[in-house]
Amino acid sequence: MSVSVSVTARRLTAAAAAAGALIGMAALPASAADHTPRSHRESVVISSVHVDGQGRDHRSSRSLNREWVEITNNSRRDVNLNGWMLSDRHGHTYTFHHYRLGGRATVRVHTGYGRDTRTDLYQDRRASVWDKHSDTATLRDDDHRTVDTISWGGTRHGGRH
Repeated sequence: MSVSVSVTARRLTAAAAAAGALIGMAALPASAADHTPRSHRESVVISSVHVDGQGRDHRSSRSLNREWVEITNNSRRDVNLNGWMLSDRHGHTYTFHHYRLGGRATVRVHTGYGRDTRTDLYQDRRASVWDKHSDTATLRDDDHRTVDTISWGGTRHGGRH
């Protein structure tokens, strides 16, 4: 009989503790109760875009690799970018495959051909993607949610959107 009393006492104690926690949460100010930790995805941004002048050699590997977008992880944690996409306003899309961006790290995504490293990735394209006069770079996560967007030129006069 002492076993069932002990189990019942533990259940009552657990129920009382749970009820106390619920009452304590209800008493918190709304801002504290609604606080949720920032997602690591919110810390990943398009930090820079470099569009090379499209002169006579605009299709050369050298010229295409001077055209790049930098993605920066401002958090301390690594972020798995597998399945994330970087696109322009015309629908040219680069998909990240098997890439983990380190905490407080930046990767440069070049348009042309090259050998992928920890700090440089290559889209392996034979033609320019980014319009130097007016374009928008959009970074989406593996659930196709927009993570960051940056525009330049046109009527928006550049800047983040």
